[in-house]
Amino acid sequence: MPNMSMQKAPMPSQDPVVRSGNFQEVALGYSLETALEESRRCLQCKHRPCVSGCPVHIQIPDFIHAVSEGDFEKAYQIIHQDSSLPAVCGRVCPQESQCEGKCVRGIKGEPVGIGRLERFVADWHAEHTQEKPQKPQSNGHRVAVVGSGPSGLTCAGDLAKKGYEVTVYEALHLAGGVLVYGIPEFRLPKDIVRKEIEGLKDLGVRIETNVVIGRTLTIDELMQDLGFEAVFIGSGAGLPKFMSIPGENLKGVYSANEFLTRINLMKAYRDGSDTPIQHGKKVAVVGGGNVAMDAARCARRLGAEVTVVYRRTEAELPARREEVEHAMEEGIVFHFLTNPVSIAGNEQGWVSSIRCQKMELGEPDASGRRRPVAVEGSEEEIDVDCVIMALGTSPNPLIKSTTEGLETQKWGGIVVEEDTGRTSREGVYAGGDAVTGAATVILAMGAGKTAAAAIDEYLQAKA
Repeated sequence: MPNMSMQKAPMPSQDPVVRSGNFQEVALGYSLETALEESRRCLQCKHRPCVSGCPVHIQIPDFIHAVSEGDFEKAYQIIHQDSSLPAVCGRVCPQESQCEGKCVRGIKGEPVGIGRLERFVADWHAEHTQEKPQKPQSNGHRVAVVGSGPSGLTCAGDLAKKGYEVTVYEALHLAGGVLVYGIPEFRLPKDIVRKEIEGLKDLGVRIETNVVIGRTLTIDELMQDLGFEAVFIGSGAGLPKFMSIPGENLKGVYSANEFLTRINLMKAYRDGSDTPIQHGKKVAVVGGGNVAMDAARCARRLGAEVTVVYRRTEAELPARREEVEHAMEEGIVFHFLTNPVSIAGNEQGWVSSIRCQKMELGEPDASGRRRPVAVEGSEEEIDVDCVIMALGTSPNPLIKSTTEGLETQKWGGIVVEEDTGRTSREGVYAGGDAVTGAATVILAMGAGKTAAAAIDEYLQAKA
């Protein structure tokens, strides 16, 4: 019988007071009974608007229907046809602005909890299924993938399913890209990422770590010396941005990239870590995106009083609403319409305060959001001993500078054909943050999927 409730089934989670002191996963996941209840809210629309909102085009009504019938393994296989990382997507995708944003149930109430059901299905599969996927028969073609983040892993997985011999080259010592160095454990447990990657290895994907493309090997060497017939560049956007204000070179000023990498990849929050991190007592995080929320919530878990400084209002925050609400529940303070102008230090060269100026919203800028304008004479000092800059990132210029004929934007993004991911170099494709700048996991996955289809078409035409 259909469930006509106007609200989606709530997601159980850790108590805010408890979770702000640990790195365990915040959201606890649906029970079997709750998943069945929520799946029956789906109207099984014939025109399937939710699918059009998914960058990898998961057949959402089909997998939800399988859940409603209690066939969770069938639901998983439906998802896995289009997504190589369902347990990841179920946790970190901004479903509210994608698949759930298109859901008909959201017109007069809350949309179906598509992301929560995807997470349930993926977790059920991991717990109940021991059978490994079968490696397809090789088609004799070899493809190299640069970067093991969501775009690279998706491209590798889709090509491996078609019989391609795929090798992924990762600069760090662990595969996973932003999934392991950027997103905190309490949002995405690393065991889940590891299991997803093991599934790709079972399909035949080889992963070589500690290989920096542009230094250890170049794109030209991959194709000319190692015999790869095509290359996909999914190297992400790891070059942090700063404000160029006085005091940014003081000790205790971090880019969010470094701060999160130390914590998530190097486990700096653990006692005796080989890669320690400053445990600031009063921390300011500058920015309002998901990375800013991740940095702020990590700092809170290290015992700090945390203030988020953001130059627009709460309504303009680009971070997911759920992450903002979790941050507020955990005691993180937000200073809206506030922008740093300088950072002061003590005699030892450590941060002692951050000076900020009040802002007001003026006319819309190129992004369509109202431009912040400084209010003269409104400066204030905030007492802090650590500042984390979460202002976005751009692609590392290393690949561009070592690859002849690779066209890029002025800001560093690789130029590609939108429908194929094809670059200005024959046989070289790109996608994800290396093309767009910092964006979401699922958009990167969509780009990897698009490029995989184009690479398959390109190599089959050459055969």
